[in-house]
Amino acid sequence: MPSSSLTFNSYQNTAKKTALYSAVDVPALVYLALGLAGETGEIVDKVKKLFRDKAGKLDEATKQALIKELGDLLWYISEFSRQLGVSLGDVAHQNLLKIKDRKKRGKLRGQGDDR
Repeated sequence: MPSSSLTFNSYQNTAKKTALYSAVDVPALVYLALGLAGETGEIVDKVKKLFRDKAGKLDEATKQALIKELGDLLWYISEFSRQLGVSLGDVAHQNLLKIKDRKKRGKLRGQGDDR
């Protein structure tokens, strides 16, 4: 089992060393946004097949496949935030502040980014 002492920022610093997308002739944010969409689609497709083929019962193989796809998604999130000039740790921190505020105001449910 991997070490739980890995931080978002250390992950981001290591992940950036594997970023080869800069050779592609599209802006980095476009490439990364497309990667986010693609990886999200792969996760959704695996969940769809879980219900289609396995009656929604999560087995170990599917769980491991989903974890791998979540890792790919994390890589794209990490790189996207780095391109914005913000650490992954800061993204996580800001998200927690947002959802804690929503909870405090009774707005966890509903629609809209600024609820």
